[in-house]
Amino acid sequence: MGVPDPPRFVVATANPDKAAEITAILGAVLPGVVLVPRPADVPEVDETGETLEDNARLKAVALVEATGLPAIADDTGLEVDALDGAPGVYTARFAGPDATYADNVAALLRALDGVPAARRTARFRTAAIARWPDGREVVCVGVVEGAIAPATSGDGGFGYDPVFVPDEGGGRTFAVMGPDAKHALSHRGRAFRALAAALSDGAAGPDRHAPR
Repeated sequence: MGVPDPPRFVVATANPDKAAEITAILGAVLPGVVLVPRPADVPEVDETGETLEDNARLKAVALVEATGLPAIADDTGLEVDALDGAPGVYTARFAGPDATYADNVAALLRALDGVPAARRTARFRTAAIARWPDGREVVCVGVVEGAIAPATSGDGGFGYDPVFVPDEGGGRTFAVMGPDAKHALSHRGRAFRALAAALSDGAAGPDRHAPR
């Protein structure tokens, strides 16, 4: 018998920072996986879903249809308790449709101005999906609890990393941590390690459907 080909997926995200994290996380825990960069000519997907899983699926399906390859996608939301769970599915565009990372962070700090530390609790949640051309999929979720700092700290990471302090991070924001320390704790690290474990266990084999 021949050696089976390694698993091969196109990475659906159009965000290069997220693509780099997904590649680093999966590459460390799923040896042999081949991650194909998103083709530059595939347009960005409108994230019109009501949930993170909906949006991740929209992206995965779009890349499967565009390339004919299995796809890996995710969507991530920051849920701030003092803002009733916002920004949630609007995390990437909290300050507007063309917001930069800095715009979003500034908008979040303004929204929490005057909110005491005890009420600045928050969490990051990631829904990660592996999707095949025949409609099979695996869905996994990763969550990290934490709080929003009163000011930015650190110059690493991206997005809201300069103001998010994970509960297990010793008081450091994600932007202060190095990549390995961040991935060990982060929502995306947890979601994609769970996805890798499911793929390694054959959760999406020909006769099985995705765990939900």
